[in-house]
Amino acid sequence: MSGRLAGLSSMATRLILADLAREYEARAGTHVEIRSVGGVEAAKLVRAGEAMDVVVLASKVMGALEAEGHLEKGSVADFARSEIGVAVRAGSPPLSVESEQAVKQAMLEARRICYSTGPSGDHLKALCEKWGLADSILGRALVAPPGVPVASLVASGEADLGLQQLSELIGQPGVEVVGPLPPEIQAVTVFSAGVASKSADPAAARALVAFLASSETGDTKRAHGMEPA
Repeated sequence: MSGRLAGLSSMATRLILADLAREYEARAGTHVEIRSVGGVEAAKLVRAGEAMDVVVLASKVMGALEAEGHLEKGSVADFARSEIGVAVRAGSPPLSVESEQAVKQAMLEARRICYSTGPSGDHLKALCEKWGLADSILGRALVAPPGVPVASLVASGEADLGLQQLSELIGQPGVEVVGPLPPEIQAVTVFSAGVASKSADPAAARALVAFLASSETGDTKRAHGMEPA
């Protein structure tokens, strides 16, 4: 197999897909180039008919895109499971996120928190609503612009606390990952891969999706803070 495949993903899977694209190229001889943007923007581009072969987004969005005819029917496969993590600026005082109460207290004490759009941001807003603290926490929160890592805004000091998919926080310069949210308030996002209905080479795209969803990619996913789906 040879040739080129183009893909589109949200930022959460950017680093994993970059590594897997290199692995696949070495294995199959197919050059894979995956563009990563904010999840909302990615879905808009798919719906607008932008040329691509493979799409990797949150499974809920992928289901909608498949139902709308933007993805090849039956081509969608679960790719990875992702938890939400919490990060602080490197060198910050120790912080606990071991319980729901500890997370709530940390958010209340932070000068400003930062979160992104997409599943993790939606979950954070729902949590604050549940606690009755939407005004006091979200009223002074910083929403990262699409494509801008929450970690970069925490590292620069624009926010004290950052919440985002763990894969987007691990290994980022200038921040320390405190840990994932505790189980009682955690939200796991499943990301899926599928073949774009306008793919110029659907057979090659299906082969790539099969590789991305395979068990042999598990170590790469874990290295970036996700689990195989």
